Amino acid sequence: MADLSTIYAGLKLKNPIIAGSSGLTGTVESIKKIAENGAGAIVLKSIFEEEITNEYEKVLESAGASYYEMEYLDYFDYKIKSDNINKYLKLITEAKAAVSIPVIASINCVSSHEWTYFAKKIEEAGADAIELNIFITASDITKTSDDIENMYFEIIDKITQKVSIPVTLKLSSHFTDLTNFIKIISETKIKGLVLFNKFFSPDIDIEKRKIVSGPVFSSPEDISKSLRWVAISSNNVSCSLAASTGIHDGEGVIKQILAGADAVQIVSTIYKNGAEIIPEMIKDLEEFMKRYNYSKISDFKGEMSNKNLKEVHLYERMQFMRYFSDKDIL
Repeated sequence: MADLSTIYAGLKLKNPIIAGSSGLTGTVESIKKIAENGAGAIVLKSIFEEEITNEYEKVLESAGASYYEMEYLDYFDYKIKSDNINKYLKLITEAKAAVSIPVIASINCVSSHEWTYFAKKIEEAGADAIELNIFITASDITKTSDDIENMYFEIIDKITQKVSIPVTLKLSSHFTDLTNFIKIISETKIKGLVLFNKFFSPDIDIEKRKIVSGPVFSSPEDISKSLRWVAISSNNVSCSLAASTGIHDGEGVIKQILAGADAVQIVSTIYKNGAEIIPEMIKDLEEFMKRYNYSKISDFKGEMSNKNLKEVHLYERMQFMRYFSDKDIL
């Protein structure tokens, strides 16, 4: 029987399928169902930086202290009574008691302020790792690309100083020099990178003249972006790689491993098909490995990465001309 186990961010997973952070990983009941259906790990629903900093500010205001007075960090430790924070720590503890697979906490953050102290409490609650879900919109014209990128390094540095459990980073693809940034950030103290995040997509209701949400779920076609960059980056990084967005079936899992991913994160397909999609994906992976005589994941991981292709430009090509210039469809 094929060995589906993989190492991601120093954690041994029984298979490479991780349930990504979402509302589906926000209750113990749902987490248990996902685990029972065979997921290799679970990333809990994110707690947002605002939920943490808002409470810190309330605590400091009641104490008559400045938000940036570091001596009050110990005071935060016992004074914080926020329902959001306590519920999140309780979710970690209960999830760890309910399932045997790794439980990864998730913090959605945009700054490197003193909320990072909360990371230690996550570790103490029993989380196996922390995933930093960062996206800093480049909408402030006074900030350069270096300014924005440095904020990522500051957040990583502060978090990794606080905890001993693995810290991973879920990235967007919105960087000027993405290949170089992925490489450099992989050389920090983080243990894993997730490529890529799916963000809220704004749309406009032209009748009501208001901002509304665009498509919430990914589609199988969305796999292209992460597939390209996993394949380009997999041999250049100094940490684990997980692929995210557009992975809806076993074929998507296989593609990302061939490109060089150590693991994949799925969300939309669980929303659409239920947790029962996971054993189907596992079965597809097992059958693929049996069909081509692969005994373990490492036998074919990265087989289709940039490093192992003679035509290395295939992942780098952005135009249609090479393949469709003779077609009528374009």
